[in-house]
Amino acid sequence: MIKDFVLEKTVKTPYVNCDSKSGVIKIIGRSIPENPEEFYLSIFDWIDKYFENPQKETTVNVQLEYINSGSSKFIMELFQRLQDYHDKGFLSKINWYYEEDDEAVLELGKHYQSMINIPFKLIEIY
Repeated sequence: MIKDFVLEKTVKTPYVNCDSKSGVIKIIGRSIPENPEEFYLSIFDWIDKYFENPQKETTVNVQLEYINSGSSKFIMELFQRLQDYHDKGFLSKINWYYEEDDEAVLELGKHYQSMINIPFKLIEIY
């Protein structure tokens, strides 16, 4: 089994916890890294290794209070990777959390939801 992957939160990057035993991936905080490609590629690498022997279902919980356009592109790529694995028969679902009055994060979630074809829940938090 692949080792878990954790990135601690910084001022510009979210907390990331990829747990191979539970099949839960969490991305929480702000995503405005200087180099989003470098930041997200390490997550993609883990996901590709994880899906060599995944859990029955993989859940991605995303709770971003702020995301810049550079990060947004890589979040979409992350969701497309999940879509690819889902299409190969690996069950995946996404939970997109947003604060009750945060229209921008809600709209971004709706945009992602419309772009992919796996279970995608928009969850309001207070």
